[in-house]
Amino acid sequence: MKINVSHIAKLANLSLKEEEKEKFEKQLSSILDYVKKLEEVDTSKVEPTPQVTGLKNITREDQTIPSLSQEEALSNAKNKHNGFFKVKTILEK
Repeated sequence: MKINVSHIAKLANLSLKEEEKEKFEKQLSSILDYVKKLEEVDTSKVEPTPQVTGLKNITREDQTIPSLSQEEALSNAKNKHNGFFKVKTILEK
């Protein structure tokens, strides 16, 4: 299967060297050929498997626990202002 790697790279805003384009073209073709081969497998008698671990719920209940006070949290801060951490501006005007 012929893949236009230049077009894909343009859509992804990637600049690729010619040898990279050739390498990725071969890799992508190989992947798509494998997927095409998988599509030929008859799975009509196989039940869908949404997950394979058997776990039903791996999350825990939210629990509140004691935390640092504002003074403790700011105790080692180099710069503070009105009870908050003071940091340099990261947004340009």
